[in-house]
Amino acid sequence: MTAVGDRIKTLKAAKNAVILAHTYQPPEVQDCADYVGDSYGLSVEATATQAETIIFCGVMFMAETAAILNPHKTVIIPEPRAGCPMAEMIRPSDLVSLKARNPGHIVVCYVNSTAEIKALSDVCCTSSNALAIVENLPIDKGIIFVPDKHLGSYVEEKTGRAMVLWNGFCPTHAKITPELVLKARTAHPRAIVLMHPEAPRVSRALADQVLSTGGMCSFAKKDIHEEFIIATESGIIHTLEKQNPDKHFFPVADGLTCPNMKKTTLDLVLRSLEGSAGKKVVVAPAIAEKARHALVRMMEMSGK
Repeated sequence: MTAVGDRIKTLKAAKNAVILAHTYQPPEVQDCADYVGDSYGLSVEATATQAETIIFCGVMFMAETAAILNPHKTVIIPEPRAGCPMAEMIRPSDLVSLKARNPGHIVVCYVNSTAEIKALSDVCCTSSNALAIVENLPIDKGIIFVPDKHLGSYVEEKTGRAMVLWNGFCPTHAKITPELVLKARTAHPRAIVLMHPEAPRVSRALADQVLSTGGMCSFAKKDIHEEFIIATESGIIHTLEKQNPDKHFFPVADGLTCPNMKKTTLDLVLRSLEGSAGKKVVVAPAIAEKARHALVRMMEMSGK
């Protein structure tokens, strides 16, 4: 462990802090974390931890989620400028108008959204539990799904439930084109393709498995194949290689990275623990209370 890593470990213990990191974070940030996972796993871990302080290495909507679920804990994001383009593609006024045009519809909100959007929703979901959430909604009710049209279309395909979709998307996953998938298959003919449902429908049709990031990690551990083409943000390959040292993982394309996920550095994590960097995440109580209802309902419907 480096000197910085040693200092982080010492401060965590002294301040009763825990470090949570998304699988898209830089390798050195993942390596210093107490828990690395996808959005759903991080949500569960945030509620389970006994630590007084959560250092959340991810983007703002994730840190907001942790703060909403833990109103009596301190949540700090090392890089407060780490946003999410998809989350910014829908404003509260947009969702209010969408609900007015579709009265009586249940609003399912992907966690990749702001606290304000969650507060206007009935239930949240992640890519790992979206199918289960929608499958358990009343069949006689219409559904609004925001903000990711690609995840929404995937849920429609798998559940047969027609939904009103918002025109949001992840710019990083939108780069996964059929051409890139076919090129990767040619380069690695023995590998199977694992793809995130945030990718466009035409590309998902070429995947062997469509999985959340957590789903990819679980699948790779138990699958008999030794080579995998990974069609999601490239940071997860570090996680996969650590968990499966005897298997090989190839990015579907070079440079498939989320700029915001890469803004967190080990130095920022250390300085957040020292108190010289980072930002305490505070969600207005009225917003947090409503958003918490949608998040808790998600966890209840997911059996967690």
